[in-house]
Amino acid sequence: MGNPAAVLFDTLQTISGHRFGRATLNAPASLNALPLQMVDLLTPQLAAWADDPDVAGVMLDAAGDKAFCAGGDVVGLYHAIRATPPGQVPAEAATFFEKEYRLDYRIHRYPKPLLCWGHGIVMGGGVGLLAGASHRVVTPKTRLAMPEIGIGLYPDVGGSWILPRMPGRTGLFLALTGAPLNAADTRFAGLADVVLRHEDRHTVLAAIAATAWQGERDTDAGRLSDLLRRLALDVELPPSPLRTHLDRIDALIGYDLLADVAPRLAALADDPDPWLVQAGATFARGSPTSAVLSVELQRRARHLSLADVFRLEWQASVGCCMHHDFAEGVRALLVDKDKQPRWQPAQLADVTPELIDAHLQLHHDGTHPLADLA
Repeated sequence: MGNPAAVLFDTLQTISGHRFGRATLNAPASLNALPLQMVDLLTPQLAAWADDPDVAGVMLDAAGDKAFCAGGDVVGLYHAIRATPPGQVPAEAATFFEKEYRLDYRIHRYPKPLLCWGHGIVMGGGVGLLAGASHRVVTPKTRLAMPEIGIGLYPDVGGSWILPRMPGRTGLFLALTGAPLNAADTRFAGLADVVLRHEDRHTVLAAIAATAWQGERDTDAGRLSDLLRRLALDVELPPSPLRTHLDRIDALIGYDLLADVAPRLAALADDPDPWLVQAGATFARGSPTSAVLSVELQRRARHLSLADVFRLEWQASVGCCMHHDFAEGVRALLVDKDKQPRWQPAQLADVTPELIDAHLQLHHDGTHPLADLA
């Protein structure tokens, strides 16, 4: 029978004669992790639907009941790093991050309503697909996180732009702790628009088919919003730890130097709340370089356009592939699975400004690979 397609494409006919495109990530065994193959399939199809006047909108979802997308193919990047001489840019990494960020940017700027169904696990690269959609659905079983500090990376895929726009100091807290978010958290953080039951996905598709679309973005976006709100009225949200602890998080992070914040985060290990305990433990186990890099990226991105943030993150991500901690973190968590990463440097105080600058310097000749993002 051959290997199944990594992404399934379909179109839904509606009563107005318009169609809705549907793209379904189709690798449930890997929790729909996002390799370059998926990116290369999604990008041209989204472009084709954007240019087709008969297509009123797009739905992006995933196969299986466990995950929308558990992140990018970091194990593949690990092998590319190991096969590349020290001090050189792994070609596969440069290509992957360029294409992934182009796809994420396209979703942010998509000219038609784009509904993303973020059920189950949504991490890393999955957040990049969800965050920019015009209509973002999560379910009571959604668990969203950007835990890159645990693998020596940082919240990329536009995270340096997305996280600082969250309430209070929660964005920096999430970058440093990788704390998991439930459905109510995602609404509070501005990462989701509506909560629906996962079993109502077919009801949503039927409602899309039964709606008269106009082929005009703003009108159709409003109709899709109304459709989703009607179906979401009776969904009971669980409590939001992020909202519950907002004042505490603001006090923990403050506007202090990371050296001052770090002991306060580490002290969460003794907190009576298990959500905060997990957050503190993740920070304490994470890469010191990743922590400093995350803070610096959010600082630099504060007044940048989204396109400039993706350009900056491309430099940072390629830089991570040229330094120690990213490959070491993937090795410890996903390759050897000993869960004992040996970070270099091992202490926050030893992460120098020069090391961070080395991660962020230009790693290309001539024109930036994302120079054309407007």
